[in-house]
Amino acid sequence: MHSSSCTAAFGKVAFMRRAPATSGKTHTTILPDVLQPGLRLVFCGTAAGKRSAQEGAYYAHPGNMFWRALFQAGLTPRLLAPQEFPLLPVFGIGLTDLAKRHVGNDNQLPKDAFDVPGLLVKIQSCRPGTLAFTSKHGARAVLGAEVSHGLQHRALGSTAVFVLPSPSGQARGHWDIAPWEALAAHIALPSE
Repeated sequence: MHSSSCTAAFGKVAFMRRAPATSGKTHTTILPDVLQPGLRLVFCGTAAGKRSAQEGAYYAHPGNMFWRALFQAGLTPRLLAPQEFPLLPVFGIGLTDLAKRHVGNDNQLPKDAFDVPGLLVKIQSCRPGTLAFTSKHGARAVLGAEVSHGLQHRALGSTAVFVLPSPSGQARGHWDIAPWEALAAHIALPSE
């Protein structure tokens, strides 16, 4: 079931502790969406990692570059801790995942874990300026095509789509801050 209102999707989600991360699938969402109308940017991950599920915070593993990348790219004025994720709308930023009820690395998720229709409803309802996927895998699942890092030619309605290198410590060999900096430059441009 999807919320018909972006505000409802954000405002009525409880911050609750979940089943142990090793359980794979839960009946509740692992991490709440941080979505509301008027955001300039929404990040979309694939699924919460085990550490994020245990701590109830997005990108919580110390090896994950997400929070450092936000700060280094100039998307936030200071380095935020993972537990501060509810503050992101103050900076015009939201968060969601494709697999809201699963925990683990992409290669551990069942083939039907990604709720692409659910994501599309959220984006259509909230209409952020830009949707940024934090991995090529997630972007391919939604766009149905090969992608490269950076701004995509295809938009989702009025929402621009950007693809970033994964901030996961497990993807460190492919890490590059440049696409994150390009994203910051993109969202700094005046809206047309």
